[in-house]
Amino acid sequence: MRTTPQRIAVVGGGIIGTAVARELALRFDDATVTLFEKESTLAAHQTGHNSGVVHAGLYYEPGSLKARLCREGVEKLVRYAVENGIPYDECGKLVVAQDTDEVDRLEAIFERAKANGVPHVRLLDRHEMREVEPGVRGVLALHSPHTAIIDYATLTESLGRDLEAAGGQIRYNTEVARLDTLSSEVRVMLALPGAQGSKVTEPAGTFDLAITCAGLQADRLAVASGLEEDPRIVPFYGDYFVASGPAAQVVKGLIYPVPDPAYPFLGVHLTRSIDGSLLLGPNAFLSLGREKYERKMGPIGGLDFGDLGRTLGYKGFWKFASQNMKAAAREARTALSPQAFLAEAQKFVPDLDTTAVSPGPRGVRAQALNPDGTLVDDFVITSRGRLTQVRNAPSPGATSSLAIARHVVDEALASLD
Repeated sequence: MRTTPQRIAVVGGGIIGTAVARELALRFDDATVTLFEKESTLAAHQTGHNSGVVHAGLYYEPGSLKARLCREGVEKLVRYAVENGIPYDECGKLVVAQDTDEVDRLEAIFERAKANGVPHVRLLDRHEMREVEPGVRGVLALHSPHTAIIDYATLTESLGRDLEAAGGQIRYNTEVARLDTLSSEVRVMLALPGAQGSKVTEPAGTFDLAITCAGLQADRLAVASGLEEDPRIVPFYGDYFVASGPAAQVVKGLIYPVPDPAYPFLGVHLTRSIDGSLLLGPNAFLSLGREKYERKMGPIGGLDFGDLGRTLGYKGFWKFASQNMKAAAREARTALSPQAFLAEAQKFVPDLDTTAVSPGPRGVRAQALNPDGTLVDDFVITSRGRLTQVRNAPSPGATSSLAIARHVVDEALASLD
């Protein structure tokens, strides 16, 4: 017979960790749920540095965990946003084929979207697509009218309030160094400042159940906790440019390229933001630090020697690099040249006024890699005893967060049997 956990720890205050903690607090009235977050706010990393797109589930392999949790997650997210007054805009999305070579791939995406149950998707010819987006150019487009935008940081803050209202607590500025799995409990060890910049550990207590959602630090926390190294996290940054005012009005919703199997990343696209501005991007290039968002060293950004050394010392990264030289050249152009970056956006909207565009935010993506250099494309959730870890939560992780929370909690409880 399963014992109901009374003391529960969740590590990581991004949208998934916060959603998981909330799910646990709502599910177990008598339990004490503690969310550990090393920053002073929730959503400080990937959650607070993305484009805010609520994906409809167009691309994912039918039957995959991604596909199932995306559709479930959209339904939960829409309901939550309406009930809690969080701004949400179903502005719609066009995936645009620029030439006949892309048409077959777009038609395959259309069939996959229908298999995934994405509502009201349809293919539009060049005249029909301009009825949706007057400024767009292409030969064929897939229209997803229910793809939407939201502010995920605002959503995460609301989830955090729910957690606290249900009796849970959030410990900010509290970094977890490792988790020790014992026979019937998990001991959480904190990282505290030591002498000369070093760190020492101190126990935060023992818990009946622990779940980690550490994002960019997922592999490091796993290794420190005695679990498998792979998949490894390799950070890739993505830069945005921003158009506001009249220049932003040239796009009504979202305009995306057709994914190219020759490239591991999608490429520059155009995304309306909930504040009315227009985001261009992101590109994708190797980041020299997992949590380096500044551009002090020019286009490539800040440097963390530990992070860079871990990336360059991983054989999986070099295999990935050798298999994707063409993609690296494309992304390098957009990383080093703003003109090349903006030219990618103008392929879809030629009338975009690039003189009214300025550098915008930067995000860093936690890209999980296998030792053979392949990207880990689906969600990865592992359990050992009373410790469950979310090892990989790529896009549509934010869209799926409420569904992922339900799934992760179910997985964690099943491991207690």
